[in-house]
Amino acid sequence: MGTLYLVSTPIGNLEDITIRATKALTDADMILSEDTRRTGLLLRELKIRRAQHLVRFDEQMEQNGTPQVMEWLDEGKTVALVSDAGTPLISDPGFVLVREAIKRGIPVVSIPGPSAILAALTSSGLPPQPFMFLGYPPEKQSHRTKLFGNLFQCFKTLEQNPTIIFYCAPHKLIQTLLDMKEVFGDIAIVVARELTKVHEELWRGKISEAITYFQIPKGEFVLLFRIVKSLTP
Repeated sequence: MGTLYLVSTPIGNLEDITIRATKALTDADMILSEDTRRTGLLLRELKIRRAQHLVRFDEQMEQNGTPQVMEWLDEGKTVALVSDAGTPLISDPGFVLVREAIKRGIPVVSIPGPSAILAALTSSGLPPQPFMFLGYPPEKQSHRTKLFGNLFQCFKTLEQNPTIIFYCAPHKLIQTLLDMKEVFGDIAIVVARELTKVHEELWRGKISEAITYFQIPKGEFVLLFRIVKSLTP
């Protein structure tokens, strides 16, 4: 029986790769990758010759390809799963695969490393605990505002509200901020952009100011905020 490794990879700066992650990728019989082109570049930078064992494993492939991966693991192969960047399974494919491996008694080993969530949280200036990570907001505006409304109702009267964290794609940023302002009011937020990359930025201010500042959003975003007790939607 083989082992399934969940290998965290850099979210921007290649120097964030760990020694253990490099070894796992070097030793793996098969590497499952959400984006084989991006992972191929990483492997070349690390001088790891695994192109012939690099297999695409995005959301669609996870649904159809998990049985094949289970066969490899049953045969005793070592399989490493990497996402596009950062820690696998966090708003990325892998949960179905991990759940099936555990069901079959196959060892699952997580190799920790870069995470945009923790990088943004620890440098945000907001309380690091408790915090709540909710991935990407829903695509549909009605679903998004409903989620925000539920959060407001849950936390508007609490003394110790969690720091809430969302990922956000650039083309959704402005509308998401507008929806947040409508529900939460003009609260203070932190916007982290392009973490660990050349144009890394941590911006702090009111939602209305963020809407003005990020008129032409570029890069990947992390939004962090707390629901203020005294506000009304």
